[in-house]
Amino acid sequence: MTAGRSRARFPSTAALLATLLCATAACGSSAETNELKSTWEEPASYSYTLTSSTQVLAGAFQVKVRNGKVAEVVGLGEDSRRQAQNPPAEVPTIGKLLKTLDQARSEDADTADADYAADGHPVRISLDWDKNSTDDEASYTISSYEPTPG
Repeated sequence: MTAGRSRARFPSTAALLATLLCATAACGSSAETNELKSTWEEPASYSYTLTSSTQVLAGAFQVKVRNGKVAEVVGLGEDSRRQAQNPPAEVPTIGKLLKTLDQARSEDADTADADYAADGHPVRISLDWDKNSTDDEASYTISSYEPTPG
Protein backbone atom coordinates (compact mmCIF):
# COMPACT_ATOMS: atom_id res chain seq x y z
CA MET A 1 0.00 0.00 0.00
CA THR A 2 2.89 2.32 0.61
CA ALA A 3 3.88 2.03 -3.05
CA GLY A 4 0.38 3.19 -4.03
CA ARG A 5 0.70 6.25 -1.89
CA SER A 6 4.08 7.10 -3.40
CA ARG A 7 2.63 6.86 -6.89
CA ALA A 8 -0.23 9.12 -5.96
CA ARG A 9 2.18 11.72 -4.58
CA PHE A 10 4.48 11.62 -7.61
CA PRO A 11 1.95 13.08 -10.06
CA SER A 12 1.17 15.83 -7.53
CA THR A 13 4.86 16.64 -7.19
CA ALA A 14 5.26 16.64 -10.98
CA ALA A 15 2.25 18.94 -11.33
CA LEU A 16 3.69 21.26 -8.69
CA LEU A 17 7.06 21.39 -10.49
CA ALA A 18 5.33 22.08 -13.82
CA THR A 19 3.34 24.90 -12.22
CA LEU A 20 6.49 26.42 -10.71
CA LEU A 21 8.29 26.24 -14.06
CA CYS A 22 5.38 27.95 -15.80
CA ALA A 23 5.28 30.65 -13.13
CA THR A 24 9.02 31.20 -13.49
CA ALA A 25 8.68 31.50 -17.27
CA ALA A 26 5.87 34.03 -16.82
CA CYS A 27 8.05 36.09 -14.48
CA GLY A 28 10.77 36.15 -17.12
CA SER A 29 8.26 37.42 -19.67
CA SER A 30 7.14 40.29 -17.45
CA ALA A 31 10.76 41.30 -16.84
CA GLU A 32 11.29 41.46 -20.59
CA THR A 33 8.16 43.57 -20.96
CA ASN A 34 9.58 45.99 -18.38
CA GLU A 35 12.60 46.48 -20.62
CA LEU A 36 10.68 47.52 -23.73
CA LYS A 37 12.07 50.60 -25.36
CA SER A 38 10.05 53.67 -26.15
CA THR A 39 9.26 54.34 -29.80
CA TRP A 40 9.64 58.06 -29.16
CA GLU A 41 12.13 59.88 -31.37
CA GLU A 42 13.95 62.81 -29.84
CA PRO A 43 13.32 66.03 -31.77
CA ALA A 44 16.20 68.38 -32.53
CA SER A 45 14.73 71.16 -30.38
CA TYR A 46 12.55 71.02 -27.29
CA SER A 47 12.28 72.19 -23.71
CA TYR A 48 11.59 70.24 -20.54
CA THR A 49 11.88 70.36 -16.79
CA LEU A 50 14.25 67.85 -15.22
CA THR A 51 14.08 66.94 -11.56
CA SER A 52 17.18 64.93 -10.81
CA SER A 53 18.40 63.08 -7.77
CA THR A 54 21.91 61.79 -8.40
CA GLN A 55 25.31 62.10 -6.80
CA VAL A 56 26.40 64.50 -9.56
CA LEU A 57 23.21 66.40 -10.39
CA ALA A 58 20.47 67.17 -7.88
CA GLY A 59 17.59 69.60 -8.11
CA ALA A 60 15.11 70.93 -10.65
CA PHE A 61 16.16 72.47 -13.95
CA GLN A 62 14.41 74.08 -16.91
CA VAL A 63 16.29 72.77 -19.96
CA LYS A 64 16.26 74.01 -23.55
CA VAL A 65 17.68 71.75 -26.25
CA ARG A 66 18.60 73.12 -29.68
CA ASN A 67 19.99 71.04 -32.53
CA GLY A 68 20.24 68.01 -30.25
CA LYS A 69 22.38 69.74 -27.61
CA VAL A 70 21.60 71.40 -24.31
CA ALA A 71 21.58 75.12 -25.12
CA GLU A 72 20.29 76.62 -21.88
CA VAL A 73 19.80 75.48 -18.29
CA VAL A 74 18.01 77.43 -15.58
CA GLY A 75 18.11 76.13 -12.02
CA LEU A 76 14.72 76.29 -10.34
CA GLY A 77 16.00 76.19 -6.76
CA GLU A 78 18.94 77.58 -4.80
CA ASP A 79 21.13 74.48 -5.18
CA SER A 80 20.13 73.87 -8.78
CA ARG A 81 20.90 77.51 -9.69
CA ARG A 82 24.48 76.94 -8.49
CA GLN A 83 24.72 73.71 -10.46
CA ALA A 84 23.27 75.37 -13.58
CA GLN A 85 26.34 77.62 -13.65
CA ASN A 86 28.39 74.54 -14.66
CA PRO A 87 28.67 73.85 -18.36
CA PRO A 88 25.31 72.75 -19.79
CA ALA A 89 26.89 69.37 -20.63
CA GLU A 90 26.28 68.38 -16.98
CA VAL A 91 22.52 68.46 -17.62
CA PRO A 92 21.52 65.74 -20.09
CA THR A 93 19.16 65.79 -23.04
CA ILE A 94 16.27 63.34 -22.84
CA GLY A 95 18.06 61.30 -25.51
CA LYS A 96 21.14 61.03 -23.29
CA LEU A 97 18.96 59.91 -20.38
CA LEU A 98 17.49 57.17 -22.60
CA LYS A 99 21.00 56.08 -23.64
CA THR A 100 21.98 55.87 -19.98
CA LEU A 101 18.86 53.75 -19.34
CA ASP A 102 19.78 51.45 -22.24
CA GLN A 103 23.36 51.16 -20.93
CA ALA A 104 22.11 50.28 -17.45
CA ARG A 105 19.89 47.57 -18.94
CA SER A 106 22.69 46.15 -21.08
CA GLU A 107 24.98 46.05 -18.04
CA ASP A 108 22.31 44.22 -16.00
CA ALA A 109 21.86 47.01 -13.47
CA ASP A 110 19.76 46.05 -10.47
CA THR A 111 17.24 48.77 -11.38
CA ALA A 112 16.70 50.26 -14.82
CA ASP A 113 13.06 51.32 -15.01
CA ALA A 114 11.16 53.98 -16.89
CA ASP A 115 7.62 55.26 -17.25
CA TYR A 116 6.51 56.84 -20.51
CA ALA A 117 3.96 59.46 -21.54
CA ALA A 118 1.30 58.71 -24.16
CA ASP A 119 3.57 60.12 -26.92
CA GLY A 120 6.40 57.80 -25.83
CA HIS A 121 8.82 60.25 -24.16
CA PRO A 122 10.01 59.16 -20.71
CA VAL A 123 8.50 60.86 -17.67
CA ARG A 124 10.48 58.94 -15.04
CA ILE A 125 13.74 57.00 -15.12
CA SER A 126 15.11 55.13 -12.09
CA LEU A 127 18.58 53.58 -12.08
CA ASP A 128 20.62 51.62 -9.57
CA TRP A 129 23.60 49.77 -10.97
CA ASP A 130 24.34 47.77 -7.82
CA LYS A 131 21.89 47.50 -4.94
CA ASN A 132 24.79 46.82 -2.57
CA SER A 133 26.60 50.04 -3.49
CA THR A 134 25.78 53.44 -2.15
CA ASP A 135 25.61 56.62 -4.20
CA ASP A 136 25.10 54.92 -7.59
CA GLU A 137 21.33 55.45 -7.66
CA ALA A 138 19.78 57.97 -10.02
CA SER A 139 16.24 59.21 -10.31
CA TYR A 140 15.03 61.51 -13.09
CA THR A 141 11.59 63.03 -13.51
CA ILE A 142 10.79 64.71 -16.82
CA SER A 143 7.92 67.17 -16.97
CA SER A 144 6.72 70.13 -19.05
CA TYR A 145 8.12 68.53 -22.20
CA GLU A 146 7.42 70.58 -25.33
CA PRO A 147 8.92 70.24 -28.81
CA THR A 148 9.95 73.64 -30.14
CA PRO A 149 10.72 74.93 -33.61
CA GLY A 150 14.29 75.32 -34.62
